Parts: sequence; structure tokens; C-alpha cells
Amino acid sequence: MLNGFLKNLKISAKFNILMIIVFIIGSSLSGLALSTVLNQRAETEVVSKATALIQMVESVRGYTQDHVTPLLEQRLETEQRFTPEVVPSFSSREVFDRFRKLEEYKSFAYKDATLNPTNLRDKADSFETQLVNTFQSQPGLQQASGFRNDGGTNLFYIARPLKIKNESCLKCHSTPEVAPKNMIRDYGRDNGFGWQVNSIVAAKVIYVPADEIFASGQRSLSIVMGVVVGIFAIVILAINLLLKKTVIQRIKKIAKTAQRVSVGEMDATFEENSKDEIGVLAAAFNRMKTSFGLAMKFLNEQ
Repeated sequence: MLNGFLKNLKISAKFNILMIIVFIIGSSLSGLALSTVLNQRAETEVVSKATALIQMVESVRGYTQDHVTPLLEQRLETEQRFTPEVVPSFSSREVFDRFRKLEEYKSFAYKDATLNPTNLRDKADSFETQLVNTFQSQPGLQQASGFRNDGGTNLFYIARPLKIKNESCLKCHSTPEVAPKNMIRDYGRDNGFGWQVNSIVAAKVIYVPADEIFASGQRSLSIVMGVVVGIFAIVILAINLLLKKTVIQRIKKIAKTAQRVSVGEMDATFEENSKDEIGVLAAAFNRMKTSFGLAMKFLNEQ
């Protein structure tokens, strides 16, 4: 059935069908390959941004721990007055919140996701609780990363364990009785206590919005594929014009002359000056016409 259908088509139609089939197959394969490359590039960009941000946050934590906290601890000891700036988590969160005021980073987030936090804004949700539990069960694990869906938003995260390394932290997190009074007043005596040295109490988590970056990759793919389709359409049009001028019209002219010769118009000539295949065909038809004329003359003489 297909062969019969193709036999009834003109050469240009057959050629266009072939080109379209080749284009569909080629564009599908190239589109798949390009999509894979763009997705990998987008994922690399997401990972790179998240890694840079969590390293920045850890630098703030380290600076606070090594330089700011020692300066303010004396006040804590002499006045028994709690100052939030001595807490690396507080400093890093405040710095990151300022950082998020930049338009480019307003959808990014940082959190010291804690199972038993002093400040309830650091309370780990169910997903983050699993991260903390993973770090607790695998003490050698230094980092976890992947994707999570939060309210319909696709987020890439990098998480690292937060381990209590200094006994100075226990001044505020051991028992409510030894904690600064103003800390109890501000945050209450029910949360953030019972911590121990060398225990993992939280996960430092950076969230990077992945949808926007992957959508940018898809837009790039759409633009590239649109350009490819446009170029293909121009090529098809140009080839059709070339095919019509250099092949179809010349074959039609030869067919029309052959039709005249078949009804006895022996003065009809296959006019073709080109030396290509169609020119050779026209020359062969002229020789055949001459031979046919001589044969007819011989038969008439007999």
C-alpha cells in the first residue's frame, strides 16, 4: 500500500517526504542530546551556586566563632547577658538575609535546621529532620545534596552537619538554670537545651531554586530548535527551487518532446545543452529518435 502511494507521488513530493523524515529523526536525536547537555549544564550551575553559598555561610560562621564570639563572651560571663551575635548560626543567618535582598538571590534560602533549637525559626521540618538523622547515624558523612519539592517549587539543596565542638556552646544550651536570664526571657526554657559536646544537633542547609535555572535551559533549547527548524525550512525551500529548475522542468521538457515524437512529429528535438545526466539523457533520446526515424523510413521503403 505504501509503495503504491509513493509511486503516485511526484519526485519533488517524494524528495520532501524523505527530507522531512530525515529532519524529524535528526532533530529528535539532536534535541535529546542538546536537552541532556543543557540539563547537565543547568545542574552544574545549580550545584556551583549552592556550593559557593554554603562555603560563604561557613566562612561567616568561622569568623564569628573565632573573632566575634571571644570578644562578646566576656560580657556574657560578667553580666550574664545573652547577646545573639555570639552565636554563629545567628550571624550567618543575618548575613544571608541581607544577601537575599539582592534581586538575583531573593529566592535562595539558608537554614540551620535544628531538631531542638533555641529560636523556633530554626526548627527542622520533616525533610530536614531526616537529613539530621542521617548525619547522626552516619558520623563520617560530611555532605548531602539533591532535590526536594517544597510547595510545588523544585529546590536543590546542599546540607552539611552541624556538630557541637566547643564547650562554650553549653553555656546557653546545657540547662535552663545556667543559661542567661535574658535568653530565657526571649526564647523560653523549653527549647534548645540538653545539647552535648561532639553531638550533631543540626544540618546547615542551602536551598537554591532549580526551576528557574532549568527553565532557562529549556528556553535555550527552544530557541536553538526554533533556529534549526527555520534553517531547515529555508534549506527545503532552496532545494525545491533548485530541484524544480535543474531537474523537474528539464525532465518535463524531455517528456513533452518524447510525447510529440511518439505521435510522429519527427522534427521535434530534445534540446539540452548541459553535459550533466539529464543532458546525456536528452542526447540519448535524440539518437533514439534518429534510429527510430531511420527504422520507419526503411520499413516504408520495404
